[in-house]
Amino acid sequence: MFTTATGLASRGRDIMTGIEVEIGCTFEFATARPTHAIVMVEPHFTEAGHIVETRFLIDPLSDSSMYHDPFGNSCRRVDLAAGQVTLTFDALVNLSDVADPEEWDAQEVGPAELPDDALMFVLPSRYCESDLLVGEAFERFGAVPPGWGRVQAISDWVHESMRFQYGASSPTLSARGVFESRVGVCRDFTHLGIAMCRALNIPARYVFGYLPDIGVPDPGTPMDFCAWMEVYLGNSWHTFDPRNNQRRVGRTVIGRGRDAADVAMVTSFGEVQLSSMLVVAREAGER
Repeated sequence: MFTTATGLASRGRDIMTGIEVEIGCTFEFATARPTHAIVMVEPHFTEAGHIVETRFLIDPLSDSSMYHDPFGNSCRRVDLAAGQVTLTFDALVNLSDVADPEEWDAQEVGPAELPDDALMFVLPSRYCESDLLVGEAFERFGAVPPGWGRVQAISDWVHESMRFQYGASSPTLSARGVFESRVGVCRDFTHLGIAMCRALNIPARYVFGYLPDIGVPDPGTPMDFCAWMEVYLGNSWHTFDPRNNQRRVGRTVIGRGRDAADVAMVTSFGEVQLSSMLVVAREAGER
């Protein structure tokens, strides 16, 4: 049985049938003095119906509290003690065993018809300077028929034109820089895909979460958090993944926002060094 730090189990009421997936992470921090922090590693509130059990622990033990930011992300406020601190979150979630759906007949929605909460995702943001990529976007995708096929063409292009390389990114690398370097990690693939969509007036938002390797070859690298994008077509949001560029099983959303600046995993109000990080996302029972 998983329990929270307060000893209470967290159980969703509307559990769907499918597959059970274990998700979680462990962070090891080194702090010179007590430091307040915001941690975002727990599922987005829209995932509540999938959650079977959860556990959140801090060692040394300290109080924590939850709130939801303007994007609905589950944010936990914690006090990190001076010295070595271990933060652990894990959960069991019940997910569909069907891959991300495709809707090839989904059409683009013009800015005048967009709902208010989608309109912000057409605008440039800190890491997605769509206004600086308008020319490049129209040169490559302006002639592609609007709709699902054009967004898929953007995802295809980002996937094929970029090279994935750990250590090639930086906290300040934006979509414009990625366009020029053509190398990065999943966050960078996603920022470039989002910026290209927005340059064409297609709402796109940044998403990160847990993604197990279900139904795909073992990449042979340590598990990590994954970033992808959601694009507004046909009056709903749809998943596109420029990094992997394939429909996948088992995504669990942690955070959504305009770009990575809105969904930092750890925001500390003081100096904190990350000593190690372990991420888990796998079908229950696998080791």
